[in-house]
Amino acid sequence: MIIGIDGNEANVKERVGINVYAFEIIWGLYNLVKNSRKKCRLIVYLKSGARDDLPKEDKHISYKVLHGGKLWILTKLTPHLSFVRSERLDVFFTPSHYLPALVGVPLVFSVMDLGYLEFSGQFRKRDYWQLKIWTAISIYISKYIITISESTMNDIVRHYPKASNKVRVTLLAYDRYLYNTDISQKVVRRATKKYLIVGDYLLFMGTLKPSKNIEGLLDAWSQVIQEHKGIKLVIAGKKGWLFDEIFKKVEKLDIDGSVIFTDFVPEKDKRYLIKGAKALILPSFWEGFGLDPLYAMAVGTPVIVSKVASIPQVVGDAGIYFNPYDKNDIADSIKKLLSMSQLSYNKLVAKGLAQADKFSWLKTANETFKVLEAASQK
Repeated sequence: MIIGIDGNEANVKERVGINVYAFEIIWGLYNLVKNSRKKCRLIVYLKSGARDDLPKEDKHISYKVLHGGKLWILTKLTPHLSFVRSERLDVFFTPSHYLPALVGVPLVFSVMDLGYLEFSGQFRKRDYWQLKIWTAISIYISKYIITISESTMNDIVRHYPKASNKVRVTLLAYDRYLYNTDISQKVVRRATKKYLIVGDYLLFMGTLKPSKNIEGLLDAWSQVIQEHKGIKLVIAGKKGWLFDEIFKKVEKLDIDGSVIFTDFVPEKDKRYLIKGAKALILPSFWEGFGLDPLYAMAVGTPVIVSKVASIPQVVGDAGIYFNPYDKNDIADSIKKLLSMSQLSYNKLVAKGLAQADKFSWLKTANETFKVLEAASQK
């Protein structure tokens, strides 16, 4: 079996969310193919040369670079798959919403979430319409749809009832070599010093965009620091879109002395900041999955999270939940953690470690491979 993959989401320097998923899936499928008794091979299609941390080319994987920019799928990938028959793909997979059409190959794609349909006002019009139209086309032309949570599966079936028999859930996971309890306090201190963090802190990690509800978090934080002085809120993440209001909110609330913005945090520092935090907080209005709470539980850091969408499936009973639309509830949840006895705090850590142990990239890759194999036989 020859599996074609759109690898562009994985082939970036600064990986978040879908980029991490794409990267791990390519590595997972590569390792499965390499160790399989079946004759399988991967062809990964890219706009530019493969980054050094992707699998090296060998008899199990090769890269096909189709140089291009905007509309690459339409202008480069689709014509190539339509007319270059020498590669003889058995199935084509993209770990994003955007499939090439009319290529004569069984197609499988991944849907992270359908948040843009529920919160269209939080997206730029161009992005909203591109996601809405192209996702609908991809759902129609695909053999199978892979999604990353039961919550997103339910959303797909609700919005696209005819796709109900196509959807398969493969949960995300984490790198156990990177995220574990063996992280030393020495490297944690080095990382916090690098980002000018002194003393205890709570950590938000994610792209600065409306869906993450950072403004609601800041409103809650202004209440928290009235009772818990000295603690900091660290907001770690690159600027996304419509982020100006976040900085204006800090000025309006006059809390700039208790809030630290780090901008994008590279993967090599991410686990250290998570490990050093008193807790990780995720106040999102929706999440397709929620990798950062999983990372936090894996290193022994408690999580305070929104009780929405896929987050309860990831966190289980190992977190403190709140209503993201209620700033008082967010504040009370933070205060609850900060007021915990050491015994209660340690119990929450233990629950998190047990919950994180349920997730594995090997399992995700195995389930993805089974979907691709089934699609190739239809």
